[in-house]
Amino acid sequence: MESIFHEKQEGSLCAQHCLNNLLQGEYFSPVELSSIAHQLDEEERMRMAEGGVTSEDYRTFLQQPSGNMDDSGFFSIQVISNALKVWGLELILFNSPEYQRLRIDPINERSFICNYKEHWFTVRKLGKQWFNLNSLLTGPELISDTYLALFLAQLQQEGYSIFVVKGDLPDCEADQLLQMIRVQQMQRPKLIGEELAQLKEQRVQKTDLERALEANDGSGMLDEDEEDLQRALALSRQEIDMEDEEADLRRAIQLSMQGSSRSISQDTPQTSGIHLTSEELRKRREAYFEKRQQQQQQQQQQQQDPLGQLSHPCERPTTSSEALGSDPGDVMSEEDMLQAAVTMSLETVRNNFKTEGKN
Repeated sequence: MESIFHEKQEGSLCAQHCLNNLLQGEYFSPVELSSIAHQLDEEERMRMAEGGVTSEDYRTFLQQPSGNMDDSGFFSIQVISNALKVWGLELILFNSPEYQRLRIDPINERSFICNYKEHWFTVRKLGKQWFNLNSLLTGPELISDTYLALFLAQLQQEGYSIFVVKGDLPDCEADQLLQMIRVQQMQRPKLIGEELAQLKEQRVQKTDLERALEANDGSGMLDEDEEDLQRALALSRQEIDMEDEEADLRRAIQLSMQGSSRSISQDTPQTSGIHLTSEELRKRREAYFEKRQQQQQQQQQQQQDPLGQLSHPCERPTTSSEALGSDPGDVMSEEDMLQAAVTMSLETVRNNFKTEGKN
């Protein structure tokens, strides 16, 4: 397919593209076709002048624009026909009675020129295969032998005028190459306008996709920041709760120690609850905080060396009760210590009321 010469549409120079695609080369330029058109205009003027240069028809003819070309680059069938005569080629109307009487199968021809309004394009046989060389397409379009007759009939229904090109076309590289091989077309070419529209749509879709990806990336970062903030707030709440519990325990122990000292100084007996002296309560408080410190150290070691526990399987962590040399039964839980402290505080207040009453 690369060896096939195919001019794409530029402006309104479809007649030039039609001729060059037919002849498979840059044989005609707009200047050369304009020269042919001017020559035809002069021949027509001379014929009109035979009726008299003073006649109304002649004056009207001079005022009218050329019928063989215009400023847009359009050229008439007369210009195309005269251009092909240089190569010994002739155009015959495909649906004319003269040609239809010949009953020639279209696949036995060599090429066709098709025209609708102001657009011209070529359908030509190269090697053993037919190709639509329309300059409005992005490339040559392969046409099968069985589809050729249907394709021409469809063009006629759409209002196209079809001309059969008679004569020997000049040799070309594509014709010689396709005589030896047959090509296959996996994807049909599109109209140039459709391709441009598709490329524009793809660019728009790409831009929208990039914007969506950027928006998703930004929201993802916001989600990660929000999760980090939530985790930080949760940790801070846990730390505040732990500090509040420790502060409550310290206040309760302090009150209980004050109450115990007053009870001892006044020699007032304790009648109910767990009976602890200030010294015992101090030891148990120290054991409690020592236990908390050991647990924190163990947690830090586990985080730093998760396999550290497996390296010394026979070692057992020292508990606060063993450090004090007391029995396991003497170790109080945090709730027991808090309860004992509260009980001692209440009894101290009660004894103070009794002492004031006696006084």
